[in-house]
Amino acid sequence: MTSLDKPTEDAAEAQTHDARAVTEAALFEAFGGVRGMVETVLPGLLFVTIYTINKNLHLSAIAALAVSLVLVVVRLVRKDTVKHAFSGVFGVAFGVVFAMFTGKAKDFYLPGMLYTLGLALAYIVTTLAGVPLLGLILGPVFKENLSWRTRNPGRKKAYAKASWAWGLILLAKCAILFPLYWWADTTQLGWVLVALKIPPFLLAVWLTWVFLAKAPPPIDVFAEMEAEERAEEERAAARTAGGGEPTGGRHRRGA
Repeated sequence: MTSLDKPTEDAAEAQTHDARAVTEAALFEAFGGVRGMVETVLPGLLFVTIYTINKNLHLSAIAALAVSLVLVVVRLVRKDTVKHAFSGVFGVAFGVVFAMFTGKAKDFYLPGMLYTLGLALAYIVTTLAGVPLLGLILGPVFKENLSWRTRNPGRKKAYAKASWAWGLILLAKCAILFPLYWWADTTQLGWVLVALKIPPFLLAVWLTWVFLAKAPPPIDVFAEMEAEERAEEERAAARTAGGGEPTGGRHRRGA
């Protein structure tokens, strides 16, 4: 390796490291990080713990909904983003409504299970349609919007792989949970569901990171628009300056 090769390799390595860091930060923002995982697990964990102890549906449901609301309030007080906490509140609220309506504690988990199944199908169907759902979710986070669809085929392929991973992992999760919904009791279903909250999610996020870290970097369409606006302003300024000079020349010639 010559002295000229090393700077090139160092620059390429630094670019790769930067791309991975950007990918990690974007995934952390999109999926909520550690706090998002806690907010996802805690209400269901509290519900199944209380129900396991005293078999009281109303107390378990109220406790799960209350802790979800507390998590939202904490985020509001800290002025953090509340989208993950709010999604948890809505999920718990639907579960409470289902369970109270049917009188079956097991139905507390049904809305979340149906949501998981629908999300799995959405990942697969959108990928088959050529518009992988993960690209729609992460495109704005990476400031590339939909540029990956037509201008960045390598990135589109990575989004497709990641969407397939999410879809199949969530389908596998459903394949475990739905039979338990019919055959197991509430506590058995609840503990299995809590146990399956984090590991499949982490696996899907890790695979997403692997695919996107190896993909071409995103095209920053916002930076492109800003650059185009600056260029247009410069062209307008140049036209104005160019239009003024001949006028001044004519006046001088007339004088």
